[in-house]
Amino acid sequence: MNKHFEDAWYYARRAGKHLGRGVREELEPAERRVRKATGREREELNRAQRWRAELKRTEDEAADRARRAVRKVRRRA
Repeated sequence: MNKHFEDAWYYARRAGKHLGRGVREELEPAERRVRKATGREREELNRAQRWRAELKRTEDEAADRARRAVRKVRRRA
């Protein structure tokens, strides 16, 4: 793949990510109003709580991958 094509893909992906973030940010007030009206409000987490939740998700994912790897090895043995 030539350099120009790789650069184009890089910038296209980057633009897509920024577009998604921008849309989410613009729609956040509307989402908040709808959640409040339907009684499905999100609880706000502080930085430490978000970090702990992310750590828990990562631990769960690692454990799941390990289980799958063990099953795969047992099937081949």
